[in-house]
Amino acid sequence: MFFEEILGQNHIKNHLTQSVDNGRIPHAQLFVGNEGCGTLPMAIAYAQYILCSNSDGENKVGNSACNLKFKNFSHPDLHFAFPVTTSEKAKSHPVSNHYLEEWRQLLTEQPYGNLFDWYKILGVDNKQGQIGVDEAQDILKSLSLKSYEGGYKVMLIWMAEKMNAACANKLLKLIEEPPNKTIFILIAEDDEKIINTIKSRCQILHFPPLAEDVIIDALVKQYNLEISVATKIAHQSNGNYNKACDLVYQDSEDIQFETWFVFWIRSAFKAKGNKAAIHDLITWSEDIAKTGRETQKQFLSFCLDFFRQALLLNYNATDIVYFEPKTEKFKLENFAPFVHENNILEISNELQDAIYHIERNGNSKIILTDLSIKLTRLLHKKGA
Repeated sequence: MFFEEILGQNHIKNHLTQSVDNGRIPHAQLFVGNEGCGTLPMAIAYAQYILCSNSDGENKVGNSACNLKFKNFSHPDLHFAFPVTTSEKAKSHPVSNHYLEEWRQLLTEQPYGNLFDWYKILGVDNKQGQIGVDEAQDILKSLSLKSYEGGYKVMLIWMAEKMNAACANKLLKLIEEPPNKTIFILIAEDDEKIINTIKSRCQILHFPPLAEDVIIDALVKQYNLEISVATKIAHQSNGNYNKACDLVYQDSEDIQFETWFVFWIRSAFKAKGNKAAIHDLITWSEDIAKTGRETQKQFLSFCLDFFRQALLLNYNATDIVYFEPKTEKFKLENFAPFVHENNILEISNELQDAIYHIERNGNSKIILTDLSIKLTRLLHKKGA
């Protein structure tokens, strides 16, 4: 993957290429950024720049055979680790090497994809993946071998916050003192979930969301959209190129999430003193509970964003409101007055608690029913 294929983030590209050109490559780096900002493509382009001795700042003057291997994501000195779980392919002790074919499919089709997209390719969105101790053992084994081409070895760990404690502790010494010419690139969306002993051993690079003009330009080139259409999609994507691509295809999970959310909100409004609406909320909870845990977590995160957008609109911060509901007869400006300083913190806390408990395998139906009943009370709170 060439640097010119990476959208925006020019200041980070320059920093990374200069560090290689000056022979000052940190042995452990942590790339932190929200979904769709390009942390994974940037890490691969950086690894290619190092391993293929590309010294022109754009990854094109170097070892052509090496660059060809990167085109297929099959360079023998580039190693990957990412969240996995049991499936028909690996019924016990799953590790990344069991899923390299699917991983290359993700990198080819959706290099800006998220964890939800990855689980959909694996067909395991009803399970929660992790980077476990078996993976750590595999990493130790891979990096103990000599470099295939005699130069650097790069270990790229995607969604590093999914490392469990056993894995993180096992890798701690290796990340602190790796073998000669071994580089770790950790990629995370939420570095707060990575243990401090790992973070303290890494040089951290923060990736900002992509600028709207960068996304507009990419959409026009890739999908041949009109400027006006690309501009609207770029605004709705909020700096997330993965979401922008989903919106082009009308394939965004957000479309389904919005349908669930609107039904939920309407039922919660009606539920005060209305037994039939309470029944609707319980039925809704049962339906959402039948989906995979990753889907449930993704949906609740979407709800958090929706409430925040309503709050911003309520307080006239229209410049940073990017949600445009597509549901008939549901307008954000009509909903916004019900989200205010007297209930937003409690709503946010309840949603985050629900995500926490679902992540820890709590009973989804009970968690969502409890959340629904609390939401009914909170939405009827009066503003100041």
